[in-house]
Amino acid sequence: MNARRTICAVLTGTFLGCAFLPHLVLAGDGRQAGHGLVSARSMRMAKADQFAAPHKPHELHVLDGESKAGDKAKPAANGGAAHNPGPSSHLPREINGKDGAPMVLVPAGEFTMGSDKGDEDEFPIHRVNLNAFYIDKFEVTNGRFAKFVDTIQSEPPWGFADKDMPVIDADRPVRWVSWMDATGYCLWAGKRLPTEAEWEKAARGTDARIYPWGNDQPTPVHAVYGLKEGGEETISEIGARDKGQSPYGAHDLAGNLYEWVMDWYGEDYYMNFAANPAVNPRGPIEGTAKVQRGGSYINQPYRLRSSFRTKGEPAEQDQNVGFRCAQDVPKLH
Repeated sequence: MNARRTICAVLTGTFLGCAFLPHLVLAGDGRQAGHGLVSARSMRMAKADQFAAPHKPHELHVLDGESKAGDKAKPAANGGAAHNPGPSSHLPREINGKDGAPMVLVPAGEFTMGSDKGDEDEFPIHRVNLNAFYIDKFEVTNGRFAKFVDTIQSEPPWGFADKDMPVIDADRPVRWVSWMDATGYCLWAGKRLPTEAEWEKAARGTDARIYPWGNDQPTPVHAVYGLKEGGEETISEIGARDKGQSPYGAHDLAGNLYEWVMDWYGEDYYMNFAANPAVNPRGPIEGTAKVQRGGSYINQPYRLRSSFRTKGEPAEQDQNVGFRCAQDVPKLH
């Protein structure tokens, strides 16, 4: 079963249907998800850290010279939606999701999003007000994803067909997953992908820190980064970098694997909020690529910054991309 049918199965099971899927999985040239692998991999080559960061008029400094030349998509229209807020002061700081994965609370409130020291799509810095939500403490692992694959009887991601992997490497984050795979898992688990704004707040907190742990440059005790491509052993097991956790207790939001988020990518999307705060933004209403965040094990510190943005086609599957889920705060009755 391909990714589109997988999500249809999940959505049908929750009585939501899947009429919206064509709008989610069609790339800019009209190809369906299952046929975009070649261009998707070509797209990833721009993330190989081979170029110097371009000069930007608003730039104060570039941390280590990484760029994403050729890594842009046409900006799309504005869109937004609200969540159920829930009083953060009365909520547990950690819960377990339906898939058994621990989740940490990100309280309601305002934070500063974006950067004037990075790429042009991180500008302008703007205020964002979010309702409280929970986000997975760790990236989704091989072991948990294997249960999803077995239950849905879907086609596993490339490189996941070996039945030993979810057993031997059960505690390593799953990779080679497309946005469709990630969305399907989160829906199956009674969750969803985090929005781009939620991901950034979960990573940097309310003090506009550069990295999840603060403003100090990363070291191997903070994150997995700066490595050459290799086998599964290049990916760290979850919970192995306590010093790199975010203000809310989420791990590996910098390095290890890029992470898919819910939003379509829009290069100039932040300009919508240059004058007024954004309230629970959900990104552009359409696009050709989905946002990825956090950098990966093959990247340098520039891409590990919590404000750094990049993208991939919804069908794209790559060795350095994974995901984690989020969920709204339960309604109080």
